[in-house]
Amino acid sequence: MSNLLRRLATVSTLPLLAAGASCALASENPRYRTTQHDFGGVGLLQTPTARMAPAGEFSFNANRTSPYSRYSISVQPLPWLESTIRYIAISNINYGDEGFSDQSLKDKAIDAKFRLWQESRWLPQVALGFRDIGGTGLFSSEFIVANKRFYDLDFSLGVAWGYIGNRGDFGNPLSLISDSFDDRARNDDPGGTLNTSSYFSGRPALFGGIEYQTPWDNVRLKLEVEGNDYQSEPFRNNQAQDHPVNLGVLYSLGNNVDLTAAWERGNTAMFGITLRSNVKSVQRPPKLLDPAPEPRRPLPAGVSGADVDWANISQRLEDNAGIAVESIAVNGDEVVITGQQTTYPSDAEGMSRAARVLDNSLGEGSYDWYTLVHKPYGMALNQTSVNAQTLREYERFETDRRALRYGMENAVPSVRQGGEVYNGELDQANAGLALGYRQNVGGPDSFILYQFLLRANGQFYFDRNKWLDGTVGINLLNNYDKFEYDGPSNLPRVRTDLRQYLTSSDVQLNRLQYTQTEQINRDWFGMAYAGLLEDMYGGIGAEVLYRPHGVDWAVGVDVNWVKQRGYRQDFSFRDYSTLTGHVTGYLRTGFHDVLIKGSVGRYLAGDIGGTIDLSRRFRNGFEFGGWATFTDVSKEEFGEGSFDKGVYLRVPFDAFFLSSTKSVGTLSWNPLTRDGGAKLWRNYELYRLTQDRDLDRFDNSFQNLTR
Repeated sequence: MSNLLRRLATVSTLPLLAAGASCALASENPRYRTTQHDFGGVGLLQTPTARMAPAGEFSFNANRTSPYSRYSISVQPLPWLESTIRYIAISNINYGDEGFSDQSLKDKAIDAKFRLWQESRWLPQVALGFRDIGGTGLFSSEFIVANKRFYDLDFSLGVAWGYIGNRGDFGNPLSLISDSFDDRARNDDPGGTLNTSSYFSGRPALFGGIEYQTPWDNVRLKLEVEGNDYQSEPFRNNQAQDHPVNLGVLYSLGNNVDLTAAWERGNTAMFGITLRSNVKSVQRPPKLLDPAPEPRRPLPAGVSGADVDWANISQRLEDNAGIAVESIAVNGDEVVITGQQTTYPSDAEGMSRAARVLDNSLGEGSYDWYTLVHKPYGMALNQTSVNAQTLREYERFETDRRALRYGMENAVPSVRQGGEVYNGELDQANAGLALGYRQNVGGPDSFILYQFLLRANGQFYFDRNKWLDGTVGINLLNNYDKFEYDGPSNLPRVRTDLRQYLTSSDVQLNRLQYTQTEQINRDWFGMAYAGLLEDMYGGIGAEVLYRPHGVDWAVGVDVNWVKQRGYRQDFSFRDYSTLTGHVTGYLRTGFHDVLIKGSVGRYLAGDIGGTIDLSRRFRNGFEFGGWATFTDVSKEEFGEGSFDKGVYLRVPFDAFFLSSTKSVGTLSWNPLTRDGGAKLWRNYELYRLTQDRDLDRFDNSFQNLTR
């Protein structure tokens, strides 16, 4: 049938039938993967399309079309949501007045595109998009676009308001609703607001094009008609356009690099590069440095507790299963291990390794159940029990993962009396070295200000729930000699003194903090802390969290009194002090593993407001997120940007190392450092310390379980 359809499509008969067949073809054929356009995001050249990259896609894009150089990062956190952050260097416009900076103007922006419905046999794919929705608005635009594929040809057609539709082909049909849609004001004095009053206003224009996948898989042609005539450019920086037709060719270097060359505006060349990956599909590398699971060594049945070397079992549980054992108890036919799994991101893997160690020591038939009580930082969060016989059947390929999962039970840790056969010793001290990197992007002194550091980290545990830890940063390499500009502020300088903190010393005591946790009762948890809490603040604080077992929500409260630290980041302090804290709610939606985090409270500058944080976690541990903060500070007091916002990516180091680790790094982007909406950076938060209460994480951990 497929051969017949291809033949029919080739001779251009029954085009609708061919289009329907091509929908399935496109979703299965890697030849039709999505590519990025000039501004970042899936599209042609200057124009977006309705196509969406696969969930988890991450791309870095750089291109040059005089007078614009564009640098963007696009991510696809959800199948129907695309988000882009972007810098545009306008090479013929100065950053500011003469003498202020020798750089060209840098525009910052955030885009979003939403898929309204997917392509089907008869209907096209349709998307709604917003360009420059959370930036300065210099290139702001709204659009609706549709796509339909006919095998190697993908057609797009859309209508746009604002920058993409500056040609203004026809009157705004929305004027029938209100005459406020008639005119769109220029934005030559941007403030970074969400200027919803201008959305879909002004005269719109049509745009569209064709993308052709050539017989060579790595070559693609793009032809488009754009809706911008370049006669309404920001700062009246208008450009000549010979005609609105743009033509380009894209060449793929393997699966991760795209090169694009194009002729745009009928008179200007464009060259670009895209580096792409998909964090959802990142697989763990072989853990060549991990110890192999213990080989099974059957022992005679009937081994009793008195005959067992429990200290040896504890050491093997730590060495092979990554479990720091606090205690071991025997209750009838059950062995209970209380401790913290410190090595394997997959709790199922740690549990299966632990069961093998116990089997090898206790023998088949001695005990029916093995239970692990997860007790990180002295808080008993969850207990997992596995039926020993079910695990043996799984190892012998007599059952599958689903049956094994049904053979495990998760419950609130129970209070047991007696039965203890071993108490583990606390490993009190540890230390290590790591490389660090930080940067400041888009300022007037240099597009990227960077620093490489050597970080010395250390922890000392007084008890399992009481510890002192700190970090010292030693400068290795930076270009902070260019860092001269202090951002303006109409508020107490709680964050905008960043330059002084980064440049005053080559050796910095970044943090030195005492922390104590407490399980108040079954579902209430507490934490208190004091010391040098972060680069800029020291003080005292406390947090309580209500997180019932097995539910998808939690509520917490934190209160902190802090004082601003000296610029050298030693033990000195400045005069400014404040009380800050928030009430925070967490909701794990169950929808694409999206977590909604909302908080209200008092920020460092004394302003009152709230923060909304949305993040999507993939099963392999990668996480995309973004936040926005709105307080009672006016946009005039806040300054450029109008409100605090940013995006972040959490990266599990286990995806890159040859040995298993639970360590996670965070890459964040905040377009501007401002004093409004500024939070205290807390190294520990109870919601993350109690993540073993999230039973979905345990279910997801089975994907990497081996026999």
